[in-house]
Amino acid sequence: MLLAIDVGNTNSKFAVFDGDRIVAQFRLRTEAKRTADEYAAWLTQLMDLQGFDPHSIKGAILASVVPPVNTHIRRLCETYFRTKLLIVGEPDCELGIKILIDRPQEAGADRLVGVIAGHKKYGGPLITIDFGSATTFDLADKDGNFIGGVFAPGVELTIEAFYLMTARLPRIRVEKPAKVIGKNTVANMQSGVFWGYVGLIESLIKRIRAEYGEPMKVVATGGLAAVFKDEIGLFDAIEPDLMSLGLLEIWRRNNK
Repeated sequence: MLLAIDVGNTNSKFAVFDGDRIVAQFRLRTEAKRTADEYAAWLTQLMDLQGFDPHSIKGAILASVVPPVNTHIRRLCETYFRTKLLIVGEPDCELGIKILIDRPQEAGADRLVGVIAGHKKYGGPLITIDFGSATTFDLADKDGNFIGGVFAPGVELTIEAFYLMTARLPRIRVEKPAKVIGKNTVANMQSGVFWGYVGLIESLIKRIRAEYGEPMKVVATGGLAAVFKDEIGLFDAIEPDLMSLGLLEIWRRNNK
């Protein structure tokens, strides 16, 4: 079995693959100072509750946007699972694509993993949209090479800024309001966030396609993708496990 680990700015996701199939998934809030022993106590107990032996893990791969975490997860894998950890972005990890941007070293591991997974399943040219701490638009050409993208503030980040930077505005949930014109503070905020992001996403997809000059498929991932899909109507697919699938593909490219 393969342990595929995706460390984001807010949450970390641990997926266990048996062949092509995800047999277990676990989530943990990302914490840079969490030790390997803490990871092990949490993860092995959850694995036991799911009914499989942690010693069945025979390989591990990590994509991380929080570098201080990497050392602890490497020790977790080497000490508790007795397996080497392959880390996306390190010299010994082959991606099988070209990174065609001004400074290739600046491309985040999560962005590369996403376009690899999207291109593997849907082909290209392709736009992957990840609704995470940031809302990211990442592009692959017809051969799967990473060619750039767009960053926008994440939806939850916008909501948190509303709350922290104002004296009287409350925290709200992301949901479609009954009407565009709100009759109270919460409805006003929900309309601005929801319809504002619908407009942002639609506009960027259309502008990216127009600038690229060819049809491009759109694959969305992240917990909020489903919230917007019915109103946007430009997604070809929603893949909740896009990052995990991309890690599986990269692992296979390095272990042929």
